[in-house]
Amino acid sequence: MMLSAKQQPLADAIRPKSLDDFVGQKHLKRRLETLFQSKRLPSLLMFGPPGCGKSTFALLLAQSRNVPYIRLSAPEAGLTKLRKQLAGKEILILDELHRFSKAQQDFFLPVLESGEITLLATTTENPSFSVTRQLLSRLHVLRLRPLDDEEMFTVAQRGLAALKLDLDDQAVRFLAAMAHGDARSLLNLLEYASEIDPDKRTLDELRKALPEVV
Repeated sequence: MMLSAKQQPLADAIRPKSLDDFVGQKHLKRRLETLFQSKRLPSLLMFGPPGCGKSTFALLLAQSRNVPYIRLSAPEAGLTKLRKQLAGKEILILDELHRFSKAQQDFFLPVLESGEITLLATTTENPSFSVTRQLLSRLHVLRLRPLDDEEMFTVAQRGLAALKLDLDDQAVRFLAAMAHGDARSLLNLLEYASEIDPDKRTLDELRKALPEVV
């Protein structure tokens, strides 16, 4: 099945709706379950490589609280705009926290101290170097890892089902290996493969036709 230009990206279309559907991060399982069960949600920083589930986990947490929340990306969220958008919200999901300057990060110190906002931030950069010590001291840090081979295969199977795409296991594992533990990249590759002529979806043809993942 080909995705039309108007359809949402596959990664968004099959994003997990519950913690049970969340793939990966076995080393954090107990901690993740505790966060979902706790009465008070602490401010968190999810640190890890692209496509490992940082934003998905933040969304699942926010949605589980049944309170107003907003999701923003740091490069697009200036402080003036941010103050307005936070009105009436209790949770802020902020992607790419490392893109905020020290002055912008300082904005969060009083609102976190007062409990006005719960911050669920994500970063691909080491927070010891990209986040101020003052802000870091107010956040619980979760370090996420790239997905392993079997977790990537699970993600691929979900993507194939959503696309109604038939690929043999050898081809699927090849695509998973190309994505290097990045589930989003893997799903992008599957979308690309879905637009290739069915007769050319062999492993050899995929090797030639698919874009390189960097």
